[in-house]
Amino acid sequence: MATLETKDLTIRFGGHVAGNAVTCSFEPGTLTAIVGPNGAGKTTYFNLISGQLKASGGSVHLTGRDLSALAPSERARSGLGRAFQLTNLFPNLPVLENVRLAVQAMRGGAHRRGLNLWSIWSDHRELTARAEDILRRVALWERREAAVASLPHGDQRKLEVALLMALEPQVYMFDEPTAA
Repeated sequence: MATLETKDLTIRFGGHVAGNAVTCSFEPGTLTAIVGPNGAGKTTYFNLISGQLKASGGSVHLTGRDLSALAPSERARSGLGRAFQLTNLFPNLPVLENVRLAVQAMRGGAHRRGLNLWSIWSDHRELTARAEDILRRVALWERREAAVASLPHGDQRKLEVALLMALEPQVYMFDEPTAA
């Protein structure tokens, strides 16, 4: 079974068809690149898959589950990870805090068990340990205390990978991963 699949995915902007009945499947454990010139529809296709744009027709499936009616946030919670062409980070926060917040969003935070000072402290420690592990894996450990705005663009792109890793998606989608 394909991990990610689109069936007859179509979008129309007025009388213009920007994507016409795109059917494609992506197998588990594979790396696939979608290439084409500027204006060919690559970002539009990503936006349709992630739910940023509403399709005029067709469907998106993740491990057999139809995600077509879901909002972008629900698609992300279902296991569809997306990094955008422009970085989407908290520039004034430290690198570690950016990743810790993503880990917390994935885990549900302290509120899932009610307000309890011990669970808040314990959760914070666990979330921080997970964030630190991810930063080591993407070679940003040395920059963990730096404000994101001070990072070179390449390190900001690595931080986006770390944020996706924190969300533990089944599929990682990168729009223009080598841009700028």
